[in-house]
Amino acid sequence: MKSNTQAIQVRGDASVLEHPLTALFCSKQCPGNLILETFDLVRALRDEGVLFISGFHSPMEKDCLKILLRSPHPVVWCLARGMLKNIPAELRPAIDDGRLVMVSPFPDTVLRPTAETAQQRNRVVATLAKSVIVPYAAPDNTLEPLCLEMLSKGKPVFTFDDEENRRLLETGAQPITSAMAFAEREKKLL
Repeated sequence: MKSNTQAIQVRGDASVLEHPLTALFCSKQCPGNLILETFDLVRALRDEGVLFISGFHSPMEKDCLKILLRSPHPVVWCLARGMLKNIPAELRPAIDDGRLVMVSPFPDTVLRPTAETAQQRNRVVATLAKSVIVPYAAPDNTLEPLCLEMLSKGKPVFTFDDEENRRLLETGAQPITSAMAFAEREKKLL
């Protein structure tokens, strides 16, 4: 896959990118009632062997990464900057064990994430994924247009059946009514 300037860099087992991946995106401010539902969903999907890809940038996404790394299944972390030179100490065991694959569509000269590189990164994540889970997309946020773009391309987008997500559901996102039911659905697709 190409970004505007170069191929995606990969640190870790690149063959993981050939497996069906599920993207995870969540706006920075997630309503409290959706936080526990998200944790339950991510745990259930992790236990079923669903492989995730995300930028793991928002607070909810970062918390989900911690949950996902408590399993033997690999996780793909897509950076909104060039490849990290120094891996955070808490992530080194996951990289060493092959449970964390880092990818970046940017050259190493891009040292810091920006709003623009985050949007580009999110498009790469969505493109590499077979489906997209959005626990919450704040109205008039950059995540909502990405969801609309993915829906227009036929990519399945899922969100919780909650009033907070009404706009997303009205634009074509499919409802997640329970973590276990959704996990069963994903397991059948593996």
